Amino acid sequence: MTLVKFNPEKRNNALMPFGDVFESIFNDTFFNDRVMTRVPAANISESEDHFHVEMAAPGLKKEDFKLNLERNVLQVSVEQAAEQNDAQRNYSKREYSYTSWVRSFTLPESADAEQIEATYADGILKIDIAKREEAKAVRRQIEIK
Repeated sequence: MTLVKFNPEKRNNALMPFGDVFESIFNDTFFNDRVMTRVPAANISESEDHFHVEMAAPGLKKEDFKLNLERNVLQVSVEQAAEQNDAQRNYSKREYSYTSWVRSFTLPESADAEQIEATYADGILKIDIAKREEAKAVRRQIEIK
């Protein structure tokens, strides 16, 4: 997955040209449970001097996460053994289960791979990736003569 800008105005999807017609069908839990992978959702944003990745991963501890950077790809992973209580339960519906997963993000050229910080609090993993100095937006007031 790459860090690209999100355009909410552009909702054109080649796989779903009729959009809303099939939306209720594919948003049904029958399809979601089978089609959607069970990985935490991620929000990716950008500020003047950083890229920000936030992942919703409730019920974990910061020790559960592993962050690796290799060849400009940031990989976030969690590997947990299933609890014995889960094996004894008979779920009628299970919408969250983050026992083991991996998410990968390709960093843009403007990212500074040496300055990546991560924190985990209140079920949200926050990763801040600094921009290289030359990639930061230059702003200045231009005098009119």
